[in-house]
Amino acid sequence: MSAVTEMLVREYFEMQGYLISQPRKYNVPGRPKTADEEVDLVVVNPTIHTHVLPASFVLTTADLRTVARAVVGVRGWHTDRFYTSTFEKTPEILRFVQPASVKFAAEILGATDMAKILCLPKLPASGELKDRTIKFLKERGVDGVISFRTILAELVSGVDVNKNYEKSDLLQVIRLLKNYELVRDDQLELFAHGRRKSKVKAPASNGAAG
Repeated sequence: MSAVTEMLVREYFEMQGYLISQPRKYNVPGRPKTADEEVDLVVVNPTIHTHVLPASFVLTTADLRTVARAVVGVRGWHTDRFYTSTFEKTPEILRFVQPASVKFAAEILGATDMAKILCLPKLPASGELKDRTIKFLKERGVDGVISFRTILAELVSGVDVNKNYEKSDLLQVIRLLKNYELVRDDQLELFAHGRRKSKVKAPASNGAAG
């Protein structure tokens, strides 16, 4: 997992008011990971007093409003969709929800009730493949997934071009991209369409040339 991918997830959860613990700050080459090394992030929002799992499995930012605590797995294969076969071929993706890993996260959080959230690029687009994949993940203990599209859209919309994000290289880069109109959030894109349409002039009538 690249540092950039994890940084995206960290900034996203921090933007939503979560405090972040990153238990492992080193790579684990040449041997199986221990239970504590399977956990990518542990997050807690101190302003949410009653922890309730969202009804939705594919989570939006609004769904997090009742999630007080979570153990988070981050998988950034950004060119791929994640199917049931993906998880069957690479079971290590879901080791962050195994009992020993969840127990480790609970020790950090001081509570056993937590959401188990997987951040990934894409699920199957729709239909039976998507339903089968969601069912598979639920059976393995995952409570919800957040797509990187959701994460990136929230980061882009949350960055103010008039602020200098000198303490976050990631947010500063997003700010510059927005400032030079290389990326836009949904609202800016809507206004941009309006500006382009307003520049289209109606053809002059035959009698207007005099």
